[in-house]
Amino acid sequence: MDIASFRALLGPSGQALLGEAAGLDVSEDGLLAAASRLRERHDPALVAAALTQVRLRMRARAKFGDDADRMYFTQAGLEQSTRASVASHRARRFADRLPGARVLELGCGIGADLIARARLGLVGEGVELDPLTAEVALANVASLGLDGLASVRVGDATKGEVDGFDAVFADPGRRTARGRVFDPRAYEPPLDVVLDKGSRAPGACVKVAPGIPHEAVPDGAEAEWVSVGGDVKEAALWLGDLAGDVGRRATLLSSDGDAQVSTLTPQGLGEPDVRAWGRYLYEPDGAVIRAHLVGEVAALVDGGLADPRIAYVTSDELRPTPFASAYEIEDVLPFSVKRLRAEVRRRGVGVLTVKKRGSAVDVDRLRRDLGFGGRRTPRGPAAELTLVVTRVGRDPVALLTRPVR
Repeated sequence: MDIASFRALLGPSGQALLGEAAGLDVSEDGLLAAASRLRERHDPALVAAALTQVRLRMRARAKFGDDADRMYFTQAGLEQSTRASVASHRARRFADRLPGARVLELGCGIGADLIARARLGLVGEGVELDPLTAEVALANVASLGLDGLASVRVGDATKGEVDGFDAVFADPGRRTARGRVFDPRAYEPPLDVVLDKGSRAPGACVKVAPGIPHEAVPDGAEAEWVSVGGDVKEAALWLGDLAGDVGRRATLLSSDGDAQVSTLTPQGLGEPDVRAWGRYLYEPDGAVIRAHLVGEVAALVDGGLADPRIAYVTSDELRPTPFASAYEIEDVLPFSVKRLRAEVRRRGVGVLTVKKRGSAVDVDRLRRDLGFGGRRTPRGPAAELTLVVTRVGRDPVALLTRPVR
C-alpha cells in the first residue's frame, strides 16, 4: 500500500469501498473472489488497499478491541504497536505525575500511545520517520476524534530539540528485515541516543523489549515489565519526574479492555530460602521473573526455591496471589520417560499439560513419547494433569500437579 492509495482510501469513494469490502469474505479461501468482485467496479490499487485494511483490522481486534474497526494499519505498524490496554496503563502515569503535560513522541508508529494519552487530555506531537506510517497515525487520531489533542509529522527522531515539551515518549524500532532486535544498541534509533533525548525533558519513557538486560537500565531510571493475561508484552524505562523510586517493578494487567492492575516492587528482601518440594508449586508471572522479583513472590506465599537458579517457588501454604499460578503437587519423580508413561496410563490421564523450566526437554516430543501425539479422551476424575519438568541441582525431576482453580 502506497501513500496515494491510502489517501484515496480516506476519501468518500474509498470509504464506501472499505465498507463494502468489510462485508465480504476476506479469509484466505475467499480473498481472491472478493478482490475479483471489487475490481470490476473499482481501481485495483484502491481495492488492494481496502482489502489490506479489512484484514489488518480483523487481526487488530486482539490489541485494540472495537477501536480496530475505525483504525488504520500497516503490517509492520500493527505488529510493533502497543496494545490498547498497555498504552492506557502507561498513559495514566503521564497524566497522574505530569498533569496537563505536553508530550513529544519519538517514533509514534500508528499512534497507539499517542491516542491513549490524548484520551486522558494530554496534548501530544508524534514524530515518525516513515511517511506512510505517519499518514496512518494521523488518520487514526482523526478517526477517533482526537485531532484537537494530537498531531503527527514526518521527521527523524534523532534530530530536533525537546524544548517546549514537558515529557518525551520514545518507541525505537526493534525489528528489521531479519527479524527481532535484542541488542539495545541495535534499536533504531539506538537506545542510548533515545535515552539522551529523553534526559533533556523533565520526564521521559522509553518502550523497550522485555528481554532488555538489567545492566542496560540507566542509573536513576525505573524499569517496568508488563504482562497481559499472563503473557509478558513489553517493558518500559521511566526517567526523571516520571520515574518512581523503586528501581524496577512488575505490572500485571488481568486482560485487555478494563483490566485489573496488580503491581509488585522490590521489598528489600534477601535471597529466598532453598527447600524441599512442599505441597504447592507456584509459577511466577513472566513479568515478575523479568523484573527479578521471584523472592518477593516467595515471601508472599511463605515459600522458597527448590533450586536457587530456577524460578519455581514451593510452599506448604496455599496463598492465592495474582503474581503466580498455583499448582498442587501430587508426586515428585526422577525424570524418566518410561516411568512417566506408566504413571499417566495408571492415572487414566486424557488431558496433559507439560511445562518446563531449567530443562532441555523438547515438550512436543515428550508429549508424543507419553502417548499424547493425537487426541485422547479424558477418563474419570484424574483425567487432567499438569506435568512440570525441571531440575534440582543436576538432577532432572518431574512433578505431577494439578492447577489450583
